Amino acid sequence: MDDATPLTAGRSAVPAVGPTVGLDIGGTKTLAVLLDAAGATVAQARLATERGPRGVVAGAARAVRGVARQAGIDLVDVVGVGVGMPGLVDPAAGTVRHAVNVGVDGSPLALAELLGDALGGIPVGLENDLNVAALGAAHLEATAAGVPGARVDLAFLALGTGLAAGLVLDGELRRGFGGAAGEIGHVPVDPTGPVCPCGQRGCLELYASGTAVARLWPSGSGRPAPVELFEAAERGVPAAVEARDVYASAVAAAVRMLVLTVDVQHVVLGGGVAQLGEPLLDAVRAALARESRASGFLSSLHLADRVRLAPGRVPVGAVGAAVVGRSVAGRAPLNGMAS
Repeated sequence: MDDATPLTAGRSAVPAVGPTVGLDIGGTKTLAVLLDAAGATVAQARLATERGPRGVVAGAARAVRGVARQAGIDLVDVVGVGVGMPGLVDPAAGTVRHAVNVGVDGSPLALAELLGDALGGIPVGLENDLNVAALGAAHLEATAAGVPGARVDLAFLALGTGLAAGLVLDGELRRGFGGAAGEIGHVPVDPTGPVCPCGQRGCLELYASGTAVARLWPSGSGRPAPVELFEAAERGVPAAVEARDVYASAVAAAVRMLVLTVDVQHVVLGGGVAQLGEPLLDAVRAALARESRASGFLSSLHLADRVRLAPGRVPVGAVGAAVVGRSVAGRAPLNGMAS
């Protein structure tokens, strides 16, 4: 397990009732974070994900115990646990289904109840992995700003196999009426474009996802296509520069869509492609600046200034899951504020 990464903390509308643990369970790894009563990250860990319904529950329980032990606290002192997972998550019921990358399919898995039982009755909250990433980014944003009680307005734009955004609006997680808030990847931007897996044509994720990079610049060495593309562009390869700018413009379109629909203060780039770091951020900001020059309206929105990278020092999804744990413990509405 990794060493703890301390952060400065303020306060939150969620009662600081005690330490909480957050888990971000992915297909190969589970990331764990422990927040203290003030909301500061005091321990974090990474371990292999166990597959299948029993494996997921057992592995999650092991991760909670491990990160609590690393933080030097007893399990009985943990007042809440939050879990972020892929698949179809029902936060109210505490169930998940169709999380095929962790071996959970068929009948819904009552993860919140089963994990709570395995941990001796600790309250457990369950949320979609994208939503916990948004909550975590908002928590860390307010913490970094040093504004106690700040109600963050933020979109977490996940650039992965697909494209979607988690939304925290005025400090509150926004799922939408049917849970589809932030599914901007399936907004068609070219009606004559290729067919999307969703059945529509020319959806935004066909141009702005990590999968889109592989189509623009297929990997020639087995390394991630985004890495090869941006390295070639940095060397000045003309075709790579063109492909990088095409991709950056597509991500910029996603940023504009988020700002023009919900006017978030920050759009945080996350997901696999965001691991490129500053080169990606610079390219997207340059695209936004370039495309705003012809419009006084867009220029007035300062789009480039709103974009930032997800913090790399802590696992954002696990931090957000721990925020869910604080909500469960405090019986307060979910929010993405710093503690």
